[in-house]
Amino acid sequence: MHQRPAPSTVRTWVAGARLKTLPVTLAPIAVGTGIAHSLGQVLWWRTVLTLLFMLGFVIGTNYFNDYSDGIRGTDDERLGPSRLVGSGRASPRQVLRAGMLLYAVAIVTGVVMAVTVSWWMIPLTAYCGLAGWFYTGGPRPYGYRALGDLSIFLFHGVVIVCTTAGVQLGHVPPLALGAAVPMGLLSCALLTTNNLRDIRTDAAAGKVTVAVLLGERRTRVYYVLCVAAAFASALLLATARPWAALVIAAVPSAAFPLRRVLSGARGSDLIPALEHTCLMLLAFGSVLAIGLSL
Repeated sequence: MHQRPAPSTVRTWVAGARLKTLPVTLAPIAVGTGIAHSLGQVLWWRTVLTLLFMLGFVIGTNYFNDYSDGIRGTDDERLGPSRLVGSGRASPRQVLRAGMLLYAVAIVTGVVMAVTVSWWMIPLTAYCGLAGWFYTGGPRPYGYRALGDLSIFLFHGVVIVCTTAGVQLGHVPPLALGAAVPMGLLSCALLTTNNLRDIRTDAAAGKVTVAVLLGERRTRVYYVLCVAAAFASALLLATARPWAALVIAAVPSAAFPLRRVLSGARGSDLIPALEHTCLMLLAFGSVLAIGLSL
């Protein structure tokens, strides 16, 4: 039974939004925008709508994840930053309401884009909403069945990059699909640092992640493969867009998180690896966006 919620503060809700992980959303938006810039003009109002749409669903899903994991007891013994429901800093109802409000913003934005850009935003909006909620919500959340990595790859790679470019251009160019691959792989690497840290507590709570299935040693190898494959796939883009090779400039940003993961760090000692993976993703996405825009 959860303790009585303490009075909520702005800092409480900012922490619950998990803003430190926003590079996993902003970097692929930057890449999609860079592609659109190279193939046509970028309209500022479409950029604003894209940001509202994506951030509404992403931050809303963070709150829904907090709510669902909290009421299941998954977050009762967290090794990472505490969650709103699990820590008792907010009631489940308050967190659920916050997620619903942000989803409402995203859905309204999706409808506006459907009217002003293309009808395909309607099914995409439905997909984003359902995928976000059922990640940890509902009676059979797929995030508890080792499908989180696939979902992250599809959303933070394919959906964000392709939607960002498609909203600007009116169609999805093949280049966007190619650029979605490295962004999706790095997003999986970010999720892996989180799941590697939580292997013990996730397994105890019945949450089956890829890390729980692989075990600690193979999860560390999996992390390295995700990072290496991301850089390799981005360099492949250089065969069509030579400036994409600028991603080499982001290689130093991978040194710290790779070293921390391979060193055998466990539990809370992996939090810096997660934070630096976010920074790597931001650096990688920024230089790739610049390279693809030239």
